[in-house]
Amino acid sequence: MDQNRNLFWELLEPEHLRVRAFCRKLTGNRENGDDLCQEALVQAFRRFATLRDQDFFRPWLYRIVVNRFKNSCRRPLWQRFVPLDVCQEAQSNGDDPTGAYSARRVLERAFKNISVPDRALITLFEMEGWSVAELARLHGRSEQATKVRLFRIRRKMRDTLTRKLARSEPRTTTAIREDSLCIVTKPNAD
Repeated sequence: MDQNRNLFWELLEPEHLRVRAFCRKLTGNRENGDDLCQEALVQAFRRFATLRDQDFFRPWLYRIVVNRFKNSCRRPLWQRFVPLDVCQEAQSNGDDPTGAYSARRVLERAFKNISVPDRALITLFEMEGWSVAELARLHGRSEQATKVRLFRIRRKMRDTLTRKLARSEPRTTTAIREDSLCIVTKPNAD
């Protein structure tokens, strides 16, 4: 038992900070992210004996994190994670919160229209820098299927943002290119 315990901590050490950062990104704030991380690590420690190959420790651990997060999103509304208000954080630091608040609201809109597993997948790829091969191994799919899924997630987020921008700003036209979202402002007719 002590040998398994020591091996768990050896395998966890290089991943610990990245897992905690990933949990914080998934939940939207530090406190809830740290809680998620702790719950996932406790569950991973308890189930460490079920890991067959040490080379798959990283995807195995992240799968536990993603599953814990999905389970937390299934809880009743009053038990779910509640993101901190960016304005309150920024005001406590004395910074101007306008830009951070706007950017966060835009991302929250895009994230609302995708599923929890898709949110985890795009976060691991875009923010954590996981390769397509690692994500394919994590989800037990082919690399091609993972690439297609990432493409569809990005497209859905882009479409959501495009519709929101088109409704909120009547003088703004949005154009979608394959590689990015472009916003073109119409000149004043006055």
